[in-house]
Amino acid sequence: MKFSSKTLGIIKRSLKSPKTYHAQWMLTRKCNYRCRGCNVWNDQSLNELSTEQVKSGLDILEKIGVLEIVFSGGNPLLREDIKELLDYASERFITTIYDNGSTAVKKIEALQNVDFIAISLDTLDKEKNDYLKGISGAWKNAMDSIEILKKEGINIGVSPTISQINLYDIVDFTKYFIEREVPVWYCLYWYDYPFKNGMFSIGKESNEYRIKDRKALVKVFDDLLELKKTSEYVYITNKTLEALRELALTGERKWECKALNSFLIVDHLGRVAGCHSRESVASIFDLPKLWKTPEFDRLRDEYSHCTKCSYLCYIFYSVHSGLSGTIDIIRDQWKNAKVFLADESKNKSAFS
Repeated sequence: MKFSSKTLGIIKRSLKSPKTYHAQWMLTRKCNYRCRGCNVWNDQSLNELSTEQVKSGLDILEKIGVLEIVFSGGNPLLREDIKELLDYASERFITTIYDNGSTAVKKIEALQNVDFIAISLDTLDKEKNDYLKGISGAWKNAMDSIEILKKEGINIGVSPTISQINLYDIVDFTKYFIEREVPVWYCLYWYDYPFKNGMFSIGKESNEYRIKDRKALVKVFDDLLELKKTSEYVYITNKTLEALRELALTGERKWECKALNSFLIVDHLGRVAGCHSRESVASIFDLPKLWKTPEFDRLRDEYSHCTKCSYLCYIFYSVHSGLSGTIDIIRDQWKNAKVFLADESKNKSAFS
C-alpha cells in the first residue's frame, strides 16, 4: 500500500523515537456550555497563549516525538485563530479536535485538514442530553453538526462519556451511529479527586454520574467487544475494552500509567503535566531541555505507580504504550484510519 507523505513522516518519527507520544492540548479555558460533570465553565479564563506561541509549542512537541495531538478545552473552536492552528498542526500530527456541537458548523472551513473531529454527545434522549450539557438545544446542535459535517466529507465522530446516567443506553447509542456509519469513541466518567493541585480542574465529582452498577458496565464492555467483530465504527481497541472489563469486574488494573511517557498534557497557558489532574512540571518552552533528564525519569516512575484515576484517555495510552502500542492501534483500527491512506484527496473538504 502506498502511504501519504504525512504518514511517511509520522512513521519515520515513530521509528526514530524509543517511544511514541500522544499529547492533549487544552487550548482555551473558554466554554459556551454548562456541562454538569465538568468544572471548566465554572472557572473560565480569557488568558491563553498567542497563535505564534502555540505554533512554537507544536514545533517542540514534534521534536520530542509526539505523533498525535488532540485539541480540547474548554471549546477550542472558540479561538479566533483556530484555523491557522489546525492547519499548522495537521501538517505535523494526526490531529483531532473536540467540539460540543455548537461551533463546528460555523468553523467548518477550519476543519478541512483535521483528521478527526469529535462531537460530544452522551445520549439519544434529547431532554437528557440538554440536561447534561446545561444548555437548551445542545442535542439538536450536536445532531445537526454530525449530519452536516458528514455530508461535507469531514471525518466526524461522536464521543459519549459513559456514566451511570447513560449506562443502559450506550450500546443502543453505538448501534444507532454504526448504522449511519459514524464512528463512536468513548470517555469514561471520572473526576479529579483525590488530587488537590491538579493543573486544569476538569472533572467534577457527581454522585449522579458515578457508575454504581458494575455488572451493567461489564455488560457494556462485552457488548462493545461483540459489536467490534462486525463494525469498523467502534473506535476503541479490544485491548482497551478488555482492560476496562477487568477493572470493572475485579478492580484490578492490567496496566501502569504512562504519564509523561506515552502521553502528556498541555494547558491554555502552555504548562505541561503528566495528566490534567497532576500539577504542572514545566512550561512547554522548557520541555526540550527537561524531557530526557533524571528528574523527568523520576516523575515517570512515580506516575507509573499511580492508581488514582480512571480517565479513559489515559488508560488507552497506557495500555497502548511505545511503538508496539502504536502498531496495535493501527492494526485494530486499520479500516478506520483514513489518515494512513495515500489518497489524501479523500480527506479534503468542499472548501479545497
